[in-house]
Parts: sequence; structure tokens; C-alpha cells
Amino acid sequence: MGCISLLEKPHAVCIPYPAQGHINPMLKLAKILHHRGFHITFVNTEFNHKRLLKSRGSNALNGLPSFQFKTIPDGLPPSDVDATQDIPSLCESTTTHCLCPFREILGEINDSSSSKVPPVSCIVSDGVMSFTLEAAKELGIPEILFWTTSACGFLGYMQYSKLIEKGLTPLKDASYLTNGYLEQALDWIPGMKNIRLRDLPSFLRTTNPDEYMIKFILQETERAKKASAIVLNTFEELEDDVIDALSSILPPIYSIGPLHFLQKQVDDESLALLGSNLWKEEPECLEWLDTKDSNSVVYVNFGSITVMTPDQLVEFAWGLANSKQSFLWIIRPDIVSGDSAILPPEFLEETKNRGLLASWCPQEQVLGHPAIGGFLTHSGWNSTLESISFGVPMICWPFFAEQQTNCWFCCTKWGIGMEIDNNVKRDEVESLVRELMVGQKGKDMKKKALEWKFKAEESAMTSGGSSCSNLEKVVQMLLSKEI
Repeated sequence: MGCISLLEKPHAVCIPYPAQGHINPMLKLAKILHHRGFHITFVNTEFNHKRLLKSRGSNALNGLPSFQFKTIPDGLPPSDVDATQDIPSLCESTTTHCLCPFREILGEINDSSSSKVPPVSCIVSDGVMSFTLEAAKELGIPEILFWTTSACGFLGYMQYSKLIEKGLTPLKDASYLTNGYLEQALDWIPGMKNIRLRDLPSFLRTTNPDEYMIKFILQETERAKKASAIVLNTFEELEDDVIDALSSILPPIYSIGPLHFLQKQVDDESLALLGSNLWKEEPECLEWLDTKDSNSVVYVNFGSITVMTPDQLVEFAWGLANSKQSFLWIIRPDIVSGDSAILPPEFLEETKNRGLLASWCPQEQVLGHPAIGGFLTHSGWNSTLESISFGVPMICWPFFAEQQTNCWFCCTKWGIGMEIDNNVKRDEVESLVRELMVGQKGKDMKKKALEWKFKAEESAMTSGGSSCSNLEKVVQMLLSKEI
């Protein structure tokens, strides 16, 4: 067989939803496809492109001749704030404004005057950027939708039309948020029997019949049915019942996670330089962990979007201090809503010998460090899956969206989590952190987490593993050029 010429290479255009938790897994998938012979064009918004350049340096996105970056405007007013944009505004804006500039990028790539880049042969789009399906249809090429949620979170979103049908949302009035209404168990959702209403993705907690995020979810889940296939960053052994339920109502579904394990197949130093963190990482975290005993440190990180009140920040602080456990706490500059994150000087003095505060860190390396014994998390899917794959049990403080669903599965189905009340109090933080690190339930959760770690490795790092096999099917589908 002769060598494939540059212009005959398959060319995947990858476009993530413009938020940290979506860019990270999409870049991993793009690198994996590049390793499998695809030319890659990775499309960020102009706003996030600037943030990436700021956090990683001006050469960070130079890429390779066969891995290029393009940008499109997001349609929102210009901003210099180094923080995630307002999610509902961003959802509405990308849906309304991004198709035309995305089409223009595809047109530029396919312009016959450009001889250095092969024509676009497929699109890999974030599940909530499904406006791209129209562009794929116009070009007559396949498109896979990459839902960066858990399978259970995705199935939760797929219930929204039925929740409206049954009159369960919107809520009658604000009292329904606190009067026990959200505690009712639902017995009709396949794969998640007896999940409570409050454990489903949180956008349903509205009294507004015209709530935009509900309309947006309905639109995106309906469009998902038009994709060539759907991929999920999970593994079959973890979510088999839920994946079966999704498979009965959607195009082919392929679980290809954990992606950070599959990415280990990619041995390319030039690709390793391409990072996706929108905040500057502080590698000193790892040096500090090197000085700690095995399983002795609680890792605390509430992700890229969660915000809290100054009071909640202080309650977490004193809970950690009073637990007497060592901790690494990541506090983003924008974690306190409308304010700066200021911790009491007494807390800093009390914990100076056993706590480290940082603004961002290389999370996979932290969770994989032997010193980490537990994770206090917001239950975002990337964090949850990384914690599972490194065998780290969790305390879950879900903030919004499908984080509530991830939390419920961690605590009730997978045996690796304990939920903390949304109205956080220091006494509860103290007792849960102690239980996690030195209690019997913590030991049981650690044992279960290590079992899941083994299964995650088997699925993504052994020949014939479920995620390895599914990745092969996805690659063949994208190479077929058939819609």
C-alpha cells in the first residue's frame, strides 16, 4: 500500500462548547484522532483563545501542520474578565450566532486554492453545539456529537420533555424548592429507578414556564437524534444500564472513556505541548504533595464554573481546619460570586503546616498522586471520572446542571461518594472529611474506588477493552465518509 498523500488524509473539525470542562475532553479526543491519522482543525471562540494564550504562552497553540487552531466569535459583548462566561447567555449566543462563522471556516478549509490542507471529511462537535449538524448536512459529511456529560447526566436531560408532560416542571411556585417536592422518587426512568427529582439535572428547578435553559436542553436532545453517532467519555462497565437505555432512543452510542487513559496511546511530544487549561497551572502543588504521606491529603476543587457565597467559603475553610486533615485546596480567583475570595487570617495561621492553597493545578496529576486520599468535589463529570479512574473516593457538593445526577450515582450506585448539604456548615464538612480520610465508610469507599479504577484501566488500556473497541468503531465511522 502506498503512502497516503496529505490531501487524502481524513480531516476532522472539532468544536467544543466554549467552557473549560468541555474544551478539555474535546482536545483529548482531537489528539487521539490525530494519532490515528486525522488532520485536525480545532475551533475555539475568540474569547477562550485569548485566555488560552494568556495561560499557556503565545506559542502554546502553534500546533503542527496537521493540527491547527481556528477561532469564531461567540456573539457576546467583549470582555477581559478571566472567568467562565454566563452559561445561559453563552448557550443562547452560540446557538444564535455561531453557525455562520463556523460555515465560513469550513468554506475556507475546502477552498480549492488551499493546497496544504485536506478537505473536511467529518465534524466532531460538542453535544450542545448541535447547530453544526446543519453545516455537516450541507457538506454531506458525517458528524458525531460528543456529549461531555456522564451517560447518566445525558439520560437525565433526555427526560426533560417527559418531566414537562407529567407537569413536574416548571415548579408551581418558589416554595416547591424547599417544601420536600424535589425529594419525590421517580420510578419510570430506565437505568435510574427511584432517582429523586432533585437528583436530575438542575435546570428543571424553575418556576418560569419560558426558562431558556429548559428550551435549550429540549432543542439539543432532540437534535442529538440526527447525529451519525454519539460519543461519551465514560466506560460501559460503569454505566451499562444507562447506556442501554440511551441506545434505545438515540443513534449509535459509543462510550470511549476515560479519555485521559486512551490518550496515553498518543506518543507525540509536540502534541503534549498543546494544553487546554484556561487558568495558569501551579506545578508547585505536585512538589508539595511529594512531601506528604500516602493517602493523607484531601484534594478540594470545585471546578471551573461553581461559585459560592463568602459565607460558604468560610464554612468550608473552618470545616477543613477543624478536621485536622492535610489538604490541597484550589481556589479560583472568581470562585466567590461578585466578590474576591478572602479567607480569615486565623484559618491561614491554623492550617499553615498542613494546607496548601492554589488558584489552579494539573488535576489529573494531582488525583493520580499517591498522597491524595480523597476528593471534595463539585461532581462535574471530568472531575468525577478522573477521580474514579485514579481510585479516589469523593465528598460531593454538586452545584448545577447534571452534577446532581453524577453525585446521586456516586453515592447510591457506585459506592464511592458522600453528599454534603448545599447549605454547607463547618461541622458537616469536618465530620465528612474525617470519615472520608480515616473512617470506616471512607475505607469502604476507597476499596470500591480501586475496583472501579481497575475496570476503567481495563476498558481503555487493554486490547479488546470496551472503550478501545468502541474508539475503533468511531474511527471507522468517521473514515467511511457516510452520513
